[in-house]
Amino acid sequence: MAIVDSILMELDQEGKTTQRILERIPEDKLSWRPHAKSMSLGQLALHIATAQGNIAEMANVDNFQIGPMIQAEAKSKKEVMDAFSERTAKAKDILAKMDDSRMMSAWMLSKGEKVLMSVPRIGVIRGLILNHLYHHRGQLSVYLRLLDVPVPSIYGPSADENPFA
Repeated sequence: MAIVDSILMELDQEGKTTQRILERIPEDKLSWRPHAKSMSLGQLALHIATAQGNIAEMANVDNFQIGPMIQAEAKSKKEVMDAFSERTAKAKDILAKMDDSRMMSAWMLSKGEKVLMSVPRIGVIRGLILNHLYHHRGQLSVYLRLLDVPVPSIYGPSADENPFA
């Protein structure tokens, strides 16, 4: 089994959970934010929907040049769901082409001439595509709770949904 195979399996498994959470976002609350410094619901949902593909594209180059990071706000739930399908497929396509040697090769994050990070590519994939997504998915579940939207089961029962009942 190649390294990428376990990553692709995890993307499939966790993607189902992420989709269930994204499906719960209330379209009439996309501009809502829990705090003035927080992303809006629409920004957070679109970030989650697009991150896998965007980060896979970053990981596919040897030296990614960081620039301004501006998160657009989704205008509709359909936009979020379409972006999630498209960008997840893009991530899988990019990653599926990486062999073990490519996964273990050096990857750098730079700003101009300054190297901000240099790690094996698998570290970027694990840390940013997977762990980063789980972090923001957890944030989204809190947004849903604050909006009194039933939170789906993630890794076990929630107060709203028990898959084991």
